[in-house]
Amino acid sequence: MAATDFKDFYAILGVTKTASADDIKKAFRRLARKYHPDMNPGDKAAEARFKEVSEAYEVLSDSEKRQKYDRFGQYWKQAGPQPGSSPFGSGNPFGGNSNSNVDFDSFEFGEYGSFDDFINALLGRMGNDSGFGRSSTNYRTSTSTATGFDTTPGVGLDSEATLTLTLSEAFQGVQKRLSLSSEEFEVRIPAGAKPGSRIRVRGKGQFSPYYTSQRGDLYLTIEIAPHPFFQFEGENLVCEAAIAPDEAVLGTQIEVPTPDGPVTMNVPAGIRSGQSLRLRGKGWRNPKGGRSDQLVRVVIVAPKDISPTEKEYYEKIRSLRTFDPRAGLKDVKL
Repeated sequence: MAATDFKDFYAILGVTKTASADDIKKAFRRLARKYHPDMNPGDKAAEARFKEVSEAYEVLSDSEKRQKYDRFGQYWKQAGPQPGSSPFGSGNPFGGNSNSNVDFDSFEFGEYGSFDDFINALLGRMGNDSGFGRSSTNYRTSTSTATGFDTTPGVGLDSEATLTLTLSEAFQGVQKRLSLSSEEFEVRIPAGAKPGSRIRVRGKGQFSPYYTSQRGDLYLTIEIAPHPFFQFEGENLVCEAAIAPDEAVLGTQIEVPTPDGPVTMNVPAGIRSGQSLRLRGKGWRNPKGGRSDQLVRVVIVAPKDISPTEKEYYEKIRSLRTFDPRAGLKDVKL
């Protein structure tokens, strides 16, 4: 092999030379999923890339072959075959054991009706009689992340992703068109979704590289963009409403925004700053029906700019005031 023909298997898999066996396996699974022929019908470049990725994994997943490759570079094959080695090494993602080497360049994917047929032919060349690729194989689904995928038999094909909604979208419910892994589809978000809610989208998870008819589900975790007025506090909505000192002393009525529009709320005389008032049934929607409450935290705001007349009356109130707001501090001791 000429030096210019040297294939950097680490670069092909997108890992470093210090990558662990698990990192190499994960990289192979991700790339095999991306380039396998069922996902790229008629794409010869993807087919060639799949063969290249498979060849890289064949070497780097086998500890002996990897050692020879690291030591001898493009001349690693001349170092002599190692007896008893698997074509995929001990980390064979398809299962089974074999002593024969598989020539991926000898495969013509156009000869196979599906990727299942290719896997069966591949396992046949490897001398494997485990039955993988047959319709009788049972799969157990479990959750995996949307940034990777797991093709190991018995490991699930479900995916996870995060979807950010506005507060209005989450409250009212919305139909969203999503783009995930070059696939577009619509999903309906029911009214009342909260931060951390999980929405299951059936049949939009990962494809099985063994059974193209099998696909996992997609689980969307809801995030809600910050709102300038409303926040969540448990099941309820909370907000702040400012009142003037005279309103706090005398009591008043104020208009407060709610998800349904403004409502009039009574503020009792003598309310303290930071005290919360409850608007029952004006909070967040429950997907099963009903509403939580909206808590309005009252903040007493003193004016910074006042007219001479206002200042005169405030000074008169101070001179006549009998209430001492700091009376309780007189008995404070260490």
